[in-house]
Amino acid sequence: MAGQRFPSRRSAVHGRRGAVATSQPLAAQAGLRLLLAGGNAFDAAIATAAALNVVEPMSTGIGGDAFALCCVAGDPTVHALNASGRAPRAASVEEYRARFGTMPQVGIHSVTVPGAVDGWAALIERFGSKPMAEILAPAIEYAEEGYPVSELIARNWAASAAKLARHADSTRHYLFDGQPPRAGQIVRLPALAKSLRAIATGGRDAFYRGEIAEQIVACSQREGGLITKQDLANHRSTWDSPIHISYRGYDVYECPPNGQGLAALVALNILARDDLGTRVWGSAEHQHLAIEAMKIGFEVASDYVADPAFVDLPLDELLSAAHAGQAYRSIDPARARTIPRVMPPASDTVYLSAVDGRGNACSFINSLYHGFGSGITAGDTGICLQNRGGCFSLDPTHRNRLEGAKRPYHTIIPAMVTRQGRPWLSYGVMGGFMQPQGHLQVLSNLVDFRMNPQEALDAPRFRVMHGVRVALEETFGTATVDSLRTRGHDARSEAALTMAFGGGQAILIDPDSGVLTAASEPRKDGAAVAF
Repeated sequence: MAGQRFPSRRSAVHGRRGAVATSQPLAAQAGLRLLLAGGNAFDAAIATAAALNVVEPMSTGIGGDAFALCCVAGDPTVHALNASGRAPRAASVEEYRARFGTMPQVGIHSVTVPGAVDGWAALIERFGSKPMAEILAPAIEYAEEGYPVSELIARNWAASAAKLARHADSTRHYLFDGQPPRAGQIVRLPALAKSLRAIATGGRDAFYRGEIAEQIVACSQREGGLITKQDLANHRSTWDSPIHISYRGYDVYECPPNGQGLAALVALNILARDDLGTRVWGSAEHQHLAIEAMKIGFEVASDYVADPAFVDLPLDELLSAAHAGQAYRSIDPARARTIPRVMPPASDTVYLSAVDGRGNACSFINSLYHGFGSGITAGDTGICLQNRGGCFSLDPTHRNRLEGAKRPYHTIIPAMVTRQGRPWLSYGVMGGFMQPQGHLQVLSNLVDFRMNPQEALDAPRFRVMHGVRVALEETFGTATVDSLRTRGHDARSEAALTMAFGGGQAILIDPDSGVLTAASEPRKDGAAVAF
């Protein structure tokens, strides 16, 4: 396939010694700065994540959670880091059902213990090469000296202004004269800078046991929440074995539950039963099959994604060839299936990929869930607290039911693809329940339709919702949409290149030359940089 078929504001970026791709150019430069200083991919990943906390604060931060997939030079093993937090130990389904009826999506009762800082520390301790003070320096500089807000981030900031205005500390730290910043306005976040400095010198304990922890607990108590000093002090990330499938000779890895990467692998495993590359890209036949496979993936995830410390999950069976074959045969080529659960269009998350020239690769994701998370900022810390608890179920029979010290269903998922034991693609697509759908569509574009990484990200996407409803970017054209409707889909054409269809980044590693091809899609303000 020659050239790009899809309109883009950018082209792929090539390098040999290092690359970073993420959703904000200033953050990408922070990661590149670590690589240029001799750091490795893991140093660059945390530098980028920390900078994103400052320059895209509605989407991510140290008040949220993180996951990573790591490839280490010379080691064929893919390592999965789960840096997601847990519910307060005192939380219970019975109390929440009595008080709220449904799981709160904002406010203090949607807050789980923030896991990101422990995850950053765990990643650097195991695989990093630079001290945390050097890694966090670019983010601290942005927060102290100020940075100009980019256009899309200004728009997203404004969308959360009313949520911030409900809380005095959030107003104090993230609204300026009572208003969100405009594009081009210089923003300084001195309180957040102070918290990052404390972590740079004191490590994880500065967050989970020191003054920051005290302020988080005091904030929770003021708001009527349940988080205690013990909840914070007891938190630890986990290193897990990733789940994976083989897709046409490529090994595709996702973090295991409590993350929803299971949905992507189930769907890809179904598509692997079809000779998809012989179909016309973007045709109704192609889209129908991918949509139906994705629905099955969501059905499985809805039933089985939960904290494996609390429930047994039959992952080998769900990812088996037999399960995939049965699911593939169940797809009616002429009729859409119905899925009962609503899939929200998006969430505010950041994804980043970092690869160095030594053979290390890090696929990393960090999130507050919704814009500015719960809407609550913890006292003088400048730290926005996530609302990830909103992903728990209050159905007492469900595997993902709320329980004390339990991790919730998690939407944020990094992905890694290897070939013959070596990293080939480090990628991800932010956006709530759009994420596994983005993983499926981007990887299929690369493998089945031989697109380059930038084209694979630029290509129009579908978004499965609920029932038989599916949204398609308007660049698909009316013929595909109309033909899907004849199959029973409630197919709707929506504006193209919006974050409702995710925001992806990718770095492809050529196994022969070692050349890195980095791409960042136009649905966000992102940038791919390399040297």
